[in-house]
Amino acid sequence: MTTSKRVNASILQPLKEALSLSFWYKKDLRAFLSVVLPDVGLVGNLDWTDYKRNIVARLVDIMASNQPTYLDELLTLILATADIVDPSHLKRVEDGDRKYEEAVEALNTLRGMVAPYRELRTEAEEALRRQREEEARAAVQRDIRIKLGELRDLLYDLTRNADHQARGYALERLLTQIVAVFDIDAKASFRIVGEQIDGAFTFEGTEYLFEAKWQQDRASVADLDSFSGKIGRKLENTLGLFLAVNGFQSSVLTTYSQNRSQLFLMDGSDLSAVLEDRVGLPELLTRKRQHASRTGEVFISAYQILGS
Repeated sequence: MTTSKRVNASILQPLKEALSLSFWYKKDLRAFLSVVLPDVGLVGNLDWTDYKRNIVARLVDIMASNQPTYLDELLTLILATADIVDPSHLKRVEDGDRKYEEAVEALNTLRGMVAPYRELRTEAEEALRRQREEEARAAVQRDIRIKLGELRDLLYDLTRNADHQARGYALERLLTQIVAVFDIDAKASFRIVGEQIDGAFTFEGTEYLFEAKWQQDRASVADLDSFSGKIGRKLENTLGLFLAVNGFQSSVLTTYSQNRSQLFLMDGSDLSAVLEDRVGLPELLTRKRQHASRTGEVFISAYQILGS
């Protein structure tokens, strides 16, 4: 494509708006951008700990300010975003109908401006672009399913290990790997003075500590008291995720749902739902946190979320 052609600045803000609203989770946005812009080294160099709108603005501004280098990629991003017909996945998040309507409106605005840019591409070029995007998108989803399948098999293998302590350590490593599959910034277990932390991760600007238990009995209030104390000694925006494969005693839910808890809970069925690709971990974390914030209840199962 010749560098005499340029993308007009008037379309940049509608592009940013459509991109920001069409993806609720940064993982999904990153997957989309990696498919659309696979070879130019832009996506991996963005600060994915930043807010979603800032990430999108940074990407678009880089390409728009250096069109001699990135004109073709910017054009591809415009057309690929306009091709998002129905972002119905947004309906599964909290207040999903409103988010869906806002995204559709933004996409329609963008779509009404792209005709001149489609004319810059020949029919063959446009068909090739769409084919490559579909192939890349399918490859990304296939890789995620394969990795989740491997981790699911590992979890099932662990069920045959009678050594509860060894099984618990393996569960910590497994959860760290699951977090990494979804491009969440994960840290393995670590020790600070007087404390052992199973692991930690950063998600949507919040720091999380996690504890993983795989014992014969259901987790008790005493199990959570120790973990809650660790969270309470960290900065105010730190939350906790407690995973107990065999679930929790009813007293846990009663005790920890009475006050403003800084943690919420996962059990083995939640873990299976993620590994069976029924729900993504980012969506599960967001919905659990929203449920806890709105109701005070520290546990809602993945299958309740999927059925709502």
